[in-house]
Amino acid sequence: MADDALTASKRGMRALWISFGALAVTAVAQAVLVAFTGSVALLGDTLHNVADALTAVPLAIAFLLGRRAATRRFTYGLGRAEDLAGLVIIVVIASSAVLAAWQAVDRLVNPREMTHIWWVAAAGVIGFVGNEVVARYRITVGRQIGSAALVADGLHARTDGFTSLAVLLAAGGAALGWQWTDPVVGLAISAAIVTVLWSAAKEVFGRVLDAVDPAMTDQAERVVRDTTGVRDTGWVRLRWHGHSLAAEVDVAVDQDLSVVDAHAIAHDVEHRLIHALPRLDRATVHTHPAGPLGEKHHELIAHHRGGS
Repeated sequence: MADDALTASKRGMRALWISFGALAVTAVAQAVLVAFTGSVALLGDTLHNVADALTAVPLAIAFLLGRRAATRRFTYGLGRAEDLAGLVIIVVIASSAVLAAWQAVDRLVNPREMTHIWWVAAAGVIGFVGNEVVARYRITVGRQIGSAALVADGLHARTDGFTSLAVLLAAGGAALGWQWTDPVVGLAISAAIVTVLWSAAKEVFGRVLDAVDPAMTDQAERVVRDTTGVRDTGWVRLRWHGHSLAAEVDVAVDQDLSVVDAHAIAHDVEHRLIHALPRLDRATVHTHPAGPLGEKHHELIAHHRGGS
């Protein structure tokens, strides 16, 4: 499983740098057009694309840290650095929203005419195409390697693509002589960025708080319950560690089994879970005798677990 984790990390790194290059080219092309068109809507979209490209940096650092072996101090390794990278991404997205909104309000207070309208429209199309290509790539790779941060970043890029299309509205309004549409669309783009921020924050903070898809937990419970030799299932807990899953399982077995037989059942449970949950790389399985004897043993530490 260590080889699988390393391969996943390498694939994530490759996806980051390829998408970074694509977004960087898109942002530079748009920035050149902003310089001589004066479109605040296009400026907001460009800032958002720059922010989206820069989110590759903390994720890349997290992937590199995640490759480091566990130590006596960091006994689980540094896989959760990916969660910290997600927090950095949230800050970057929030900053781009504030800056874009500030520029739009300034343009409302101090109106300036948009020039080279067709170039603004072309820049909006460039932004949409660039972001959609990056979004598909990040989402696909992120789901394949189990990286919530990379998937969230891909969804972020997809929303950026639609905000780029909003620039076409600003260009269309300017063509009709409605110069106010440019800053208004700029504010709409800022609002769209805030929407993305909310979705990304739920994803990232959910991961920080050890949230998993309930359907995944249900699947794990079914696998444990259907394992030969398991009489009953206690708690089944899953948590993400970077883009790998870890599980803790409590199972009851016949009280007259030998330690060797109980140990074999525990490993069977772990083996079945690893096959059922593709991103699972470790499972700690606790076996105990079914019935009153097992309950009596658990009473010794029940008060330390708060009754769980």
